[in-house]
Amino acid sequence: MSKIPRSFRLLEELENGEKGLGPESCSYGLTDADDNTMTNWNGTILGPPHSNHENRIYSLAIECGPNYPDEPPKVKFISKVNLPCVDQTTGEVIVEDFHTLRDWKRSYTMQTVLLDLRKEMATATNKKLPQPKEGSTF
Repeated sequence: MSKIPRSFRLLEELENGEKGLGPESCSYGLTDADDNTMTNWNGTILGPPHSNHENRIYSLAIECGPNYPDEPPKVKFISKVNLPCVDQTTGEVIVEDFHTLRDWKRSYTMQTVLLDLRKEMATATNKKLPQPKEGSTF
């Protein structure tokens, strides 16, 4: 079975992100429309209901390196968030502490990462964690 090239895969993800062909709880798109390498992306996650994240919008930076989708993207929260899998100094999602990045599969997408981070926010362990002041950034 042949592998879909990186650029085709990212074009498909871009199209899905621009058309909003996913759940309303997250979105993503290129940081710069002129980025021919499709490396730098913005993401947003709407905080899950019935949690300390409810009614919050979290901004993230996503970097799809040259080996994406064979290797996971680098994901960093711009908005401050208190989660065990997020470095509290830099906002970076810690690969070893976040199962989706640690156990990365080529079939995963940026949407997979965003949705799984949202699920992480809603777990019994994390949904009641005190959160930084809304609007604060790393």
